Amino acid sequence: MIVGFETFDDAGVYRLNDEQALVSTVDFITPPVDDPFVFGQIAAANSLSDIYAMGGVPISCLNLVGYPSDKLEAEILEKILSGALERVHQAGAVLLGGHSIEDEEPKFGLAVTGLVHPDLVWRNNGARPGDRLILTKPLGSGVLFNANLKGWVSRKALDTCIEILAELNDKSAEAMKGFNVHAVTDITGFGLAGHCLEMAQGSGVTIEVEFENLPFMQEAREMYERGISTRANGSNRRMVEAHVSFPESRSPNDQEILLDPQTSGGLLASVPEEEAEALLNRLHQSGITHASVMGRVLPREEKSLRFH
Repeated sequence: MIVGFETFDDAGVYRLNDEQALVSTVDFITPPVDDPFVFGQIAAANSLSDIYAMGGVPISCLNLVGYPSDKLEAEILEKILSGALERVHQAGAVLLGGHSIEDEEPKFGLAVTGLVHPDLVWRNNGARPGDRLILTKPLGSGVLFNANLKGWVSRKALDTCIEILAELNDKSAEAMKGFNVHAVTDITGFGLAGHCLEMAQGSGVTIEVEFENLPFMQEAREMYERGISTRANGSNRRMVEAHVSFPESRSPNDQEILLDPQTSGGLLASVPEEEAEALLNRLHQSGITHASVMGRVLPREEKSLRFH
């Protein structure tokens, strides 16, 4: 075994031989959108992301389904599965089957197996002082979906958010190969602050996030200013509050968006400072237009995480 559950990594890794290792992960979510096909796309992209975060390539998937068949038509489930299959095929993987159970509400995800060279596994605990941090997708999906329940989000902002979430992280991962990537994770339910904390603590460093360089989804900050939040923000704050330093110049709303739970979020990569600009250019050339250099890695301080 190369990577197990002793760390906060995104997937497990098992060495097969000197050239190949299996990457194994599983994830499922409840619907963030009404369209069942798009739900399937987003859930699949979310599950596949863990393979990319480990430097691997997905090869096979299994469907995981919870479904209230007594409340919803079979055609809705078919659309969820079709959306997921479209993303599985886009990733170059195959669907081998799956398992379903009766549930009170729809839930869907994938168990995914990938391959990676044993010497090229990315982990989230290798960030080094002097590194720069790059984030590949904007933040704010959690609050946008909650605000949309009140009808406060514009159609353009919501459509853009959904499009970003349905995107695979394959191009981002491919762009990073060839660079000296020291640590990678994907940003999901713990929000940017939570996943940065995991990387900082695992690496024995302090991470400094440059708020002004963070990419945000359209209207996300506005929704926090209007008083919308998410259920996960509170638990995410409790997770990080003893380990983070927020400057007094940052409003409570600015703090909240750093705790915003993401679905199918971007990759967060720690790379040598001298390679950061070249990697950012490679990402932009690959169509990852939201990618941004948004932080740095410092020697360990009293707090593992600070924002300015």
